Amino acid sequence: MTGPAAAEGMVWIPGGRTIVGCDTAYPEEAPAREVLVAGFWMDPCPVTNRRFAEFVEATGHVTDAERPLDASVYRDLPPDLRAPSSLLFTPGDHPVDLNDASQWWQVVPGVTWYHPSGPGSDIAGVEDHPVVHVTIEDARAYARWRGAELAGEDEWEHAARGGLHQARYEWGDEFTPGGKYRANTWQGRFPWENLAADGWVGTSPVGSYPANRYGLHDMTGNVWEWTTSWWTATRRSAKAPSPCCGPPRVPDDAWDPTMPQARIPRFVTKGGSHLCAPDYCRRYRPAARSPQAADTSSSHLGFRCILRTASPFLRTPPEDTHAEQ
Repeated sequence: MTGPAAAEGMVWIPGGRTIVGCDTAYPEEAPAREVLVAGFWMDPCPVTNRRFAEFVEATGHVTDAERPLDASVYRDLPPDLRAPSSLLFTPGDHPVDLNDASQWWQVVPGVTWYHPSGPGSDIAGVEDHPVVHVTIEDARAYARWRGAELAGEDEWEHAARGGLHQARYEWGDEFTPGGKYRANTWQGRFPWENLAADGWVGTSPVGSYPANRYGLHDMTGNVWEWTTSWWTATRRSAKAPSPCCGPPRVPDDAWDPTMPQARIPRFVTKGGSHLCAPDYCRRYRPAARSPQAADTSSSHLGFRCILRTASPFLRTPPEDTHAEQ
């Protein structure tokens, strides 16, 4: 069963040369380099709970968070620890060791996209927030239903920059231009003090902040977003990434999915989230990147779709599309 026309409601991202990466922030972002990206269509916002619910109703899709962990991969775990679950942000009320992400992430059984805050919660009132607790395969299943795809890292970053090729943020070089927040991020001392100066604790409705120059909302902050690019520890070497607000690391033998010993392939996620804090995780920037195990979902990770054109170097929208701008 197929869903709505893939390009419906999407915006056009013009192709061209752009600078991706950064040499002056976290080591995994380096080196900055010029790439050529073909034009494509992209969702203006992350996929919402409302849209994902339509997909589930139409297809009967069961997300990975609703399934037990694969016993062949997690053979060392007892059955009760392989129960359906997802990672839930669970902050305390006092300072903790910022090198230990288990202080604020818990694997919680019964947490799913429709129970996003824990068993017994639901999506009533947050229908227009980004869907979370979805793995890359869940995101791909939704994209296939729409006849669309997920972006690669360079495509995603090119779109996030909105033509500002070397700006620090997607809107420029100042974090709060005119004293106004341009993305849903963390204010206060992470992970226990959230001052919500930007108006939100947790995710926010998509489109709550101004669009970038390409008409895209929430490309930084709110939720991290899946890409189809395999993770490499840095763009220079095989060093481990610096700490972030993300979930605890998976074993090092899962770094490279092309290696025979890799048990859990990992993909690049982009954009940062509402958990990115200036005193800990300055990843609310287009160049920022983070690894995520393919089978792992969390409360601050979502996705959006793209539609590539037939011509690999098209810079302007094809005339035969039915996309809305």
